[in-house]
Amino acid sequence: MSLRPITRAAARECVAKWHSHHAPHVGETLAIGWFVDAVPVACVVMGRPSARLLDNGTTWEVTRLCIGPDAPPCAASRLLGAATRAAEACGIRRLISYTRIDERGTCYKAANWHPTAVIKGAPWTTGAKSLRWLPGMYEPSTEIVDRVRWERGPNADPAIEIARAA
Repeated sequence: MSLRPITRAAARECVAKWHSHHAPHVGETLAIGWFVDAVPVACVVMGRPSARLLDNGTTWEVTRLCIGPDAPPCAASRLLGAATRAAEACGIRRLISYTRIDERGTCYKAANWHPTAVIKGAPWTTGAKSLRWLPGMYEPSTEIVDRVRWERGPNADPAIEIARAA
């Protein structure tokens, strides 16, 4: 088993096969794969934040984290740890990522990330973006649902408690 950079094409293939609710990513700054016998079994993809106000040059977002069926149970938290170390080596001061509100975020907790905000779900066709789409031409790639923002790094926001329905 080894952790190492993964090509853009291989990372997108992993996401297409294993991610539970997202299509392959469009852009990335760095992708790290978990390999068993030279075959990728999991990957984490980082890039500029999708939220424009968070894109300050020292913040990266984990845009995809996907684990295949042949990956060991600890793969997700180990990949997040590797992503943290790689980002810090690149001078990144804040890493962010999002999970659906109905996901527990166990791998983020194990990698020493903390929840910082609950983001209300909204379509990508609001505000100035609404001018980009012709009526009926936009299909969302994922369900509109509330999300939890997780953070790690010296510039991370303070942790909050997440109230979950029992």
